[in-house]
Amino acid sequence: MQSRLLDLLDLDTRLTQLDHQLRTLPELTDIARLESAEADLKAEVVRTETAVSDLQREVARAEAAVQQVRDRAARDQARLDEGSGTSKSLQGLQHELASLARRQEVLEDEQLEVMERVEAAQAAADRAVREHATHAEKLAALRVQRDEKAARIGAEREQVAEGRPGIVADLSAELLALYDRVRAHSGTGAAPLVQRRCGGCRLDLNAVDLSRIRNAPEDEVLRCEECGRILVRTEESGL
Repeated sequence: MQSRLLDLLDLDTRLTQLDHQLRTLPELTDIARLESAEADLKAEVVRTETAVSDLQREVARAEAAVQQVRDRAARDQARLDEGSGTSKSLQGLQHELASLARRQEVLEDEQLEVMERVEAAQAAADRAVREHATHAEKLAALRVQRDEKAARIGAEREQVAEGRPGIVADLSAELLALYDRVRAHSGTGAAPLVQRRCGGCRLDLNAVDLSRIRNAPEDEVLRCEECGRILVRTEESGL
């Protein structure tokens, strides 16, 4: 019956390995890193697109200001072309037209500067959108890879675990309880005795312990004095 402990040990070791693989999938680290950067990339898209919107409104205001000056200059020019009014009023129109021309030039320069800023801001926004899209594609691909690997490992784990009840059924309740307690404490509940060495802690047994094990009844539960694991005698124990 104790030999079945080695079967259980092998099975539980494989389950532990599979659980470790699930916890340490390389994609998990990359996904965590990309998820951490996701918020910053989204914020950058919002920030740059907001900057474009603000500048576009500024362009609209600048265009309205230029158009207002143009309309005023057109009216003054029409009045001046009509020649109606006193000499003084016509002279005033000429001065105002000159002032409006200077004002229009200043406003158009400001409008051009804002339009250039819009162009630069739009380029930054487009770049932020592309970077976020590329980031999202990488993240989605990694999640697919993670899920595919996790599914494969999960399927194997389920298949391995199906053999456990059959092995457990061959063990006494007391032996299984001891095995589970030791396993919870040491990571593995049993270990083979191979060439006078515990397969758990890898330490050689002394002569006294070997003599005791050699003379122990076949059904006696043996423990390693160093690590506490259940020792299972094998053909290679060296006794």
